[in-house]
Amino acid sequence: MIRKLISRVFGGKKAAANHHEPAVIPVSGHGITRDRISSGSRRVCETLQAKGFKAFVVGGAVRDLLIGAEPKDFDVATDATPEEVRAAFRRSRIIGRRFQIVHVMMGQETLEVTTFRGELGADTKKDEHGRVLHDNVFGSQAEDAARRDFTANALYYDPTTEAVIDYHHGVGDLKAKTLRMIGEPRARYREDPVRMLRAVRLAAKLGLIIDPEASKPIREMAGLLENVPAARLFDEMLKLLTSGHSVKCLTQLREAGLHHGLLPLLDVILEQPMGEKFVMLALANTDERIRRGKGTSPGFLFATLLWHEVLAHWEKIKAGGEAKIPALYQAMDTVLDVQGEKLAITRRIAGDIKDIWALQPRFEQRAGKRPYALLEQPRFRAGYDFLVLRAQAGEIDMEMADWWTRFQNVDGDKRAEMLLPEAAGDKKKRRRRKKKPANGDVDRGGDE
Repeated sequence: MIRKLISRVFGGKKAAANHHEPAVIPVSGHGITRDRISSGSRRVCETLQAKGFKAFVVGGAVRDLLIGAEPKDFDVATDATPEEVRAAFRRSRIIGRRFQIVHVMMGQETLEVTTFRGELGADTKKDEHGRVLHDNVFGSQAEDAARRDFTANALYYDPTTEAVIDYHHGVGDLKAKTLRMIGEPRARYREDPVRMLRAVRLAAKLGLIIDPEASKPIREMAGLLENVPAARLFDEMLKLLTSGHSVKCLTQLREAGLHHGLLPLLDVILEQPMGEKFVMLALANTDERIRRGKGTSPGFLFATLLWHEVLAHWEKIKAGGEAKIPALYQAMDTVLDVQGEKLAITRRIAGDIKDIWALQPRFEQRAGKRPYALLEQPRFRAGYDFLVLRAQAGEIDMEMADWWTRFQNVDGDKRAEMLLPEAAGDKKKRRRRKKKPANGDVDRGGDE
């Protein structure tokens, strides 16, 4: 606690020498009125300000409101320490190791409250590549602005005065449709290589052009992503795929040279004409769902990205003499094991992916009782949507997808009429029922 206090006192003097005064833009200059931010974020800011602290809505929410988009969430930045924030709100908890933040619950809303971060010191813990490992140094608002990645994210909105505080010309960059890095890009990418992925995602999502100074080093520094924890990489990849602009993101990832090694098999998939068509159809479908406000499934997304590698392994294993279904399960495990080296796909999501893949051969069975049983499967809808994508990509005959579309939408009698005749080898031998003994007879089981 003493160390943090010293850092804040002397850090403030250093900030005064190194940072210029911010632009304070009134509501007439930006148009964001307090009723456009969430009630929870207003209450958090007002509560902290009433206790004598500074508190602002910060980052992505301010950026999105300035460009006319609807923010997904509202984060708050303050000069109160995590312990002081925790003490101000009954329903709150401190989380995080690399940098502590506080989750404050306001009704159904969970607000992320961060303390202003200070400048990195000579004793900041980093790995051998320069990535920051531990960062619980607090500082002034000016230092916090300098620590943020892009100028468009270093904007602070005061719900009390309705003013936007802009330290790095972020409002001007947004108007110029430019995504510009704060500080020297190479140094910032070493501190946190995930910023390279974030640059691509934000540029695609917001329709911005990455500043040449920030885009130039990305290709040569892409290898730094090898040192990012798998869980962080997975979270960032999921944000990218569910941004509503995943097709554009994927295209820009490839142009920036970031797809190689990010998803270990994605570069292979994109070099296969059939695989690329399938992936692009799946992502376009996901983007459309997000734009229409519908939900998306991480399991479905990753199942589409990796399916053609499963197909390739499946064929090899079957060629080696393994039976069809056991070969499929071996292929699924192989692909997910390789993927797990880079992305920390959770056990639940991996289970969803496998369920979708495992259902695909079952759609080929359109005789007897098996189609009825398939309809009852919990993952039937996801498996069916996956089947339709395969047909649209030309991987399988569209007739099969059309058959399943009709089969699930007609009544019982018409379903029965649709069933295909069973092949001779598919009919199961019926077990002979044991004949019951006649009335009065006793089956003694051979005791007589």
